[in-house]
Parts: sequence; C-alpha cells; structure tokens
Amino acid sequence: MNVAEENFDDYKYGRGAQLNTANKFLKNSLAKEHPEGIDDWEEANHKTTYIMGSSKTIANKVDSPDVGMWYSVNPYQGCEHGCIYCYARNSHEYWGFSAGLDFEQKIIVKQDAPALFKKFLSKKGWDATPISLSGNTDCYQPAERKFKLTRQLLEIALAHKQPIGMITKNSLILRDLDILQEMAKYNLVRVFVSITSLDEKLRQKLEPRTTTAKQRLKILNDLSKAGLPTGVMTAPLIPGLNDYEMPAILKQAANNGTKSAGYTVVRLNGVINKIFEDWLRKNFPDRFDKVWHQIQACHNGNVNDSRFGTRMRGEGNFAEMIRDTFKLHCRLNKLNLEEVELNRSLFKVPQAQISMF
Repeated sequence: MNVAEENFDDYKYGRGAQLNTANKFLKNSLAKEHPEGIDDWEEANHKTTYIMGSSKTIANKVDSPDVGMWYSVNPYQGCEHGCIYCYARNSHEYWGFSAGLDFEQKIIVKQDAPALFKKFLSKKGWDATPISLSGNTDCYQPAERKFKLTRQLLEIALAHKQPIGMITKNSLILRDLDILQEMAKYNLVRVFVSITSLDEKLRQKLEPRTTTAKQRLKILNDLSKAGLPTGVMTAPLIPGLNDYEMPAILKQAANNGTKSAGYTVVRLNGVINKIFEDWLRKNFPDRFDKVWHQIQACHNGNVNDSRFGTRMRGEGNFAEMIRDTFKLHCRLNKLNLEEVELNRSLFKVPQAQISMF
C-alpha cells in the first residue's frame, strides 16, 4: 500500500515529529486505515532502538560554503534529540527509514567510526584541515552515553594533534572536559553550543530531548573557564516564534564566557516541510499562519531556499531585520571581534601497526 504518510492519533510525548512521513526511496509504505475494522492492530513501538551499522568512510567533505566547515564526522545517524526543524532528517531516508519519528527512534551507531577516523587521518597528503564533529547529527546525543564513540574520536584527535570543531546542545560534552582541556592547550579545539530558546516550554516542544538552555549556558561557562574558545549558535531563528529571543541569548552567552556567535534562519527543505507544518499546526494553531508566512517571506515566497549564500540566512525584510539585530547585539556584547584559527602545525600521521606474525 503506497500512501503519503503514517499518522498517529495520540500525541507522541517526548518526541518532536508527530508522524512518519513516507520515504521517497521506497515503493511501499504501511499505513493504518479504518482501524475500527480490525481488532488486532499491533501498535508501533515508540521506544528508541539502536542499530549497529558500518561505513566505508567516516569523514565527509563539505561542499557548502554556508556552514563554516570543510569536513564533518558523524558517529551516529538519526538523533534522539528530536529537533523538529533538523535538516539531517532528510538523510535518514537514505537508510530506508522515515525522516519523521524514525529519525528520532531508530539510531544507527557507526561502531567502526574510531577505526575509520584513524584510517582517514593516515591518508597520504592529509594536511590537518579542521574536522567538525556533529556536522549532521549531534555527537553527544543520548546514544553517546552508552557507546562513547565521540570520546574515542577525541582521544584519537588528541593523540595525533588533529584540530577539531564541535557543535552540540547536550551537556554530556562536559564528561570529556579532560580531553578537551588538553586539546585546548595546543589550540586544537573549538566548541559551539546551539541555543534556540531560553523559554523552557518552547524548548521542550522544539527540541524535546535536549539539554535545557540553562544547562547549555553552563556548558559555555565551564568550557570557557577551562580555556576553550567557545561560541553560541542562535539557530535556527524561526520568525514569529523565537526570533525575538536573539538579543537575550547573545547577552547570556557573552556573560558566560563565549566570544563568538552565529545564526541561521529556519529553512524547511525536503520532507521537513511536512513534518514541521504538522508540528506547527498541532502546537501553535493560533500562530500557524503568521509563522508560516513569515518563514515564506524569508525565502522568496517558499519555506526553503537551496541557493548557496542565501539558504541559511534568508532574504527580504524579515531576514534583513534578523541580520541587523544579530550584528547590533554582537557589537554590544563584544562578540566576533577576533578570528579563531586552530593549530594545524602539530599534526602527526598515525603509524600503521606492524604484525609480528
């Protein structure tokens, strides 16, 4: 049976998406139609499951000029944080899953990530270009507490003096403060923390399984005191929903030691369009039209713009107001005054192990 999407009648508490959209790569999908006529429907299991996966490579070259990274490493595919706006949802379809609830519930664990990372660093001619952890999904999502792949990647980076950039919204990063502080001594690491809202009720709806804003400010404070260069990402800004919070977020971040800041305007690419629309109608029915139209106003009448240079910041009056507000409050809070350049000169190529047999 080929249908557009699977709907569930009950609200999925603790999840961002409230439906499983159809996977465009699959010919068939399963839907519950006329459930009153069948007595023994098996209800979907909405618990998080971990799927052990393997990859041919772990480091991906980033071609986009809009995201500020050259290579990314993602030890997990899918993300239990459940951020409703996450652009990484679309990539879950390549694995045969839905970008909706599946993205939050079926987490692929790339168990060979450390070995592949070390192999990548051994490539002939590798020049220690900074590599970003969490370019797609958060490397400190709940799965990391169990599998510790991110910590292993950091241990390898420290051993071989490979510069690392990180972005997270989970306080689990403080578990690895010992490694991060050692990397900071050699200017090998920089950490950004994403803060979307200081309003806890809104945060719970936007990003249901993430760390609170108060805890994220503590991350910035603790890392900054430990000598790490830190930054805050006010991202994504959603016109009519959280855009007014930017000044307060930037001020709070600066008060907690951060020296850098960035932002993006929400864009609903691919199937995220449907997932976000469904979420917005259910959570903010009274504001739906206003928010939806203002998002469109930032993207030339659409809710997504794929053009490099404009897709992350938008254009038009609303986007310009957001841009001006960001510049003003960065200046007021003395943010982005200096460029941070990580040290590539100390890199040591991993040595291949020689078998004695």
